[in-house]
Amino acid sequence: MLIDLAHPTFSIRRQCELVGLARSSLYYQPATESPLNLELMRLIDEQYLKTPFYGWPRMTAYVQSLGYGVNVKRVRRLMRTMGLCAIAPKRNTSQSSPDHQVYPYLLRGLQIVRPNQVWSADLTYIPMRSGFMYLVAILDWYSRSVLAYRLSNTLDSRFCVEALDQALAFATPTIFNTDQGVQFTARVFTTRLEAAGTQISMDGRGRVFDNIFIERLWRSVKYENVYLNDYATVLDLDQGLQQYFSFYNHERPHQSLGYRPPAQVHFEYV
Repeated sequence: MLIDLAHPTFSIRRQCELVGLARSSLYYQPATESPLNLELMRLIDEQYLKTPFYGWPRMTAYVQSLGYGVNVKRVRRLMRTMGLCAIAPKRNTSQSSPDHQVYPYLLRGLQIVRPNQVWSADLTYIPMRSGFMYLVAILDWYSRSVLAYRLSNTLDSRFCVEALDQALAFATPTIFNTDQGVQFTARVFTTRLEAAGTQISMDGRGRVFDNIFIERLWRSVKYENVYLNDYATVLDLDQGLQQYFSFYNHERPHQSLGYRPPAQVHFEYV
């Protein structure tokens, strides 16, 4: 473990700063479900990455085909807990507030020609050995670089704001795109962007391709890291994601970037 809770010299805060970890990771406990429900949630998550157009009726049929005697009520509840919803098809990790300010989608037909022109953010469910967490990440559309991430065991706005503050400490995007979830429509989030002079763009409801690059990121994160490691603690997960995102940014060749890693492309222009 990189963090020594009883270190005689360095405080926990300082140790987290040195290794680049969020101090909250030491104190978070994964959200819990019964062992059977956790097993079902992992199966649902894996299948959803392959078929995001599956709603709860089809997902129930899929789970039943694997030999699990579950009904539609359980599958529907688990999908809601995970934030998964087949809306034409759209990952729906959070519900929007009916009275939030409506921001237009600004990316249709826009040519992305440089880093920090467009950033986007999204949430996803992360399975663990004995629970689950939620992950938010901020991505640069031009370079595909992961600029910041945070973990939480609840779908509140705080960890999304923390990730945004981390990213804004290094640069300011021209446009920031998200879905219409309450985490991103919250005033505490949008005022950060407005204060930075950033234009806010939001996906149309149920439009999976409005934020396609970060949807692809989730598939890579899960199949190349999360599913392979079966993380037991939040700290292990945080450290594992830190290592993976470093690999993703600095070493992993990206086909759409001419097989160059995202960080190389990002810092060629910054």
